Amino acid sequence: MTTIRLPGLIDIHVHMRQPGGEHKEIWETGTAAAIAGGIGTVLAMPNTSPAVVDEASLDAALGLAAAGARCDFGHYVGAGPDNAESIATLARRAAGLKMYLGQTFGDLRLDDISAWKAHLEAWPEEDVIAVHAEGSALKTIIELAESIGRSIHICHVAGADDIRRIADARERGVAVTCEAAPHHLFLDQTTDLPPGRAEVRPRLGTPEDRHALWEHLDAIDCFATDHAPHTLAEKDGDNPPPGFPGVETMLPLLLTATHRGLLDLDDIVFRLHDRPVELFGLPVDEGSWVEVDVDASFEIPMSGQSRSGWTPFAGMPVKGRVDRVAIRDELAYEYGEVVAAAGTGRDVRRKGSTKR
Repeated sequence: MTTIRLPGLIDIHVHMRQPGGEHKEIWETGTAAAIAGGIGTVLAMPNTSPAVVDEASLDAALGLAAAGARCDFGHYVGAGPDNAESIATLARRAAGLKMYLGQTFGDLRLDDISAWKAHLEAWPEEDVIAVHAEGSALKTIIELAESIGRSIHICHVAGADDIRRIADARERGVAVTCEAAPHHLFLDQTTDLPPGRAEVRPRLGTPEDRHALWEHLDAIDCFATDHAPHTLAEKDGDNPPPGFPGVETMLPLLLTATHRGLLDLDDIVFRLHDRPVELFGLPVDEGSWVEVDVDASFEIPMSGQSRSGWTPFAGMPVKGRVDRVAIRDELAYEYGEVVAAAGTGRDVRRKGSTKR
């Protein structure tokens, strides 16, 4: 048994499904899963139903989070075809602006490049624009951001060509950052999953795509789960929605990768704490931490704290168990039990939300 303590970890990309998808996940269950996975802060995406695209919908989303969240939280707002100017006024309250430029599930996809440009120009430079873009859309948005001279963050990079394009852009000085999700790092098209359960966007790549992510680890700023819970009935149905739950399994998977020599503990802390704090301007609290037994071995169970009730990693052997989690000096998780109450999480974008 070897117990170590890591700082409070941050998942910059989750979907909590409130409002509109409460049968899949609610803030209470999604943040319980996050805490059980060693995550003390989550940043939630805006493609709820209705989507978070204006002040009223942001107020409603933050109200649901404040009532249910067991860990600290922030919330993105969504870029629409005609809300560039109005949504920019909410930047101080939002985790960031999310732009959907590629295949996605929902009604926030932006196909008009003039709308891309409007959002890049209107959103404050010091605040994050997070972009879902693959292939030609990724190439175009990088070129557009470079011509305007502003930074962008690319979500869940999955393909070899895409991570190489990002690495090349960084080498020539473009202000582009990115994240990689555990399912793209640890799963690929050869993984034995039923077809519906393998549905995700970006899609699982080839083994070569997965290897390229590891080979370009220096170009990856953050690990982020893209926690996207759906029920097994939905995944096994005729029209399976894309997405995997992930907040409870990310840290054990990454700790297992340290035993395999693919990365070290400093890489985990950098991409799940230091870099998210820097990129998103988040407060730091010395009283938030996670204790892990790095030598504890177990198999990932099929279900955990998430309301979705499943994981694509079920049965996978891992080495590295979350034992205890504290948030702002209060114990939130202890040896298999979530003890943080619903509604105790704080908005990290609200002034005075945590100690600095």
